[in-house]
Amino acid sequence: MEVVAEKSIRVDKYLSEVTDYSRSTIQKMIEDGFVKVNNKNVKSNFVLKVNDLINVDESYIKDIDIKAEDIKLDIVYEDDDLMVINKPSGMVVHPGNGNSEHTLVNALMGYTDNLSDGEDFRPGIVHRIDKDTSGLMIVAKNNKAHELLSIGFKDKTINREYIALVIGELPSDKATIDAPIGRDKNDRKKMCVTGENSKRAVTHLKVLKRYKGYTLIKLKLETGRTHQIRVHMKYIGHPVYNDPVYTNNKCTDFGQFLHSAELDFVHPISGKHLHFECAAPKEFTEFLDTLISLEDK
Repeated sequence: MEVVAEKSIRVDKYLSEVTDYSRSTIQKMIEDGFVKVNNKNVKSNFVLKVNDLINVDESYIKDIDIKAEDIKLDIVYEDDDLMVINKPSGMVVHPGNGNSEHTLVNALMGYTDNLSDGEDFRPGIVHRIDKDTSGLMIVAKNNKAHELLSIGFKDKTINREYIALVIGELPSDKATIDAPIGRDKNDRKKMCVTGENSKRAVTHLKVLKRYKGYTLIKLKLETGRTHQIRVHMKYIGHPVYNDPVYTNNKCTDFGQFLHSAELDFVHPISGKHLHFECAAPKEFTEFLDTLISLEDK
């Protein structure tokens, strides 16, 4: 699709006005190289000039017919405004290109008609975790809750803590990784620590237990970049165990040993303080048991 700019304005804002795509989707398209201005890649904050030629590669988006599916949900908490879900490892959060079934969104639509509008095939979805990351997620059941929860994530008043098993034995009990993350030039499906076209990313970690060749850690995100924990742990030489993307090791179908273990926030409507904890899945805990048994021998 070609669009000729009719005014001087940020390219992401202009395209959100003249196309059916949301601004966040347009920003992702720009970041992934699917939008060019005068045949050149630009950033979302690029200011157009009148008569600039914008080319939008619409292969990024395919028409998706989202169907409700009867998929069992592990609901940790629910009220009229929101739900807290324990997402299993292996479940994609929302439909996307080539993947319109068996996602968390399909399951949510099969469970209830009360979901926030969301955007771009994401009803109820305020934030996401990777397909093979398990654990706690917040789902909005109406637009007001969605709006306020989104502000909470932006303002960092919603606290998330993860546990992960990483390869190798970390030398320090605590650490903070402050390293910018951007798209990998050589593989657009991967992220990396880079100074080019990147955003600041900060991860705090604490060692919970050391095993021979592994370390169990707790992590707190100060920012929320794509694949942040996985990228940062690879960057410091201790990638998440069984990560099929950021390690060169052979991995099982279970995927990375990364679990969203705790959520702490103020309810956006009632003002009540909420705190949730969720145990790691059995594949995770059973592997830890094997490490303990090896130490005992």
